[in-house]
Amino acid sequence: MSESTLTSQRIYDGRVVHLDVDQVALAKGGQSVREVVRHPGAVMVVPVTADGRVVLVRQYRYAAGEALLELPAGTLDHPGEDPLACAQRELAEETGYQATQWRLLASFYTAPGFCTELIHCFLASDVTPGAVAEADADEDIELVMMPLSSAKTLARRGELRDAKTICGLLLAPFDDR
Repeated sequence: MSESTLTSQRIYDGRVVHLDVDQVALAKGGQSVREVVRHPGAVMVVPVTADGRVVLVRQYRYAAGEALLELPAGTLDHPGEDPLACAQRELAEETGYQATQWRLLASFYTAPGFCTELIHCFLASDVTPGAVAEADADEDIELVMMPLSSAKTLARRGELRDAKTICGLLLAPFDDR
């Protein structure tokens, strides 16, 4: 079951996202319009120290209108960029931490009904402070560290509001640091 694009019109070309309005042929016959936010993809990191603490970031999110507690994350800079290299860069930029072990936990779409963003979620084990990379000029980040079990509890209680963070924390194993 699939749909095929008949026409596509780019109506917005932004720095990170693009918006297309597509006329599609439906698999069961007929046509429909699809509005699609084109996104280059992203990464997120579940950084866990040797003693089982997770490194989170608190930052103000303009679209949400509030500061959110999140896992470090960032957008792939260019088509074909290696997600692991991007994850390593984002961990350093946002937290100043580095990891000795990396493992892909999952890749998932954030909002597949209208957006192409695919996030690659990595577990970074045995993270330690490293050289702080130059942060993006538009980010004001506060580091928050807590036991991974406590962060998972916050996610299960609904006290975290960032979906990718909730997914990443619940995907992270307790016993693999």
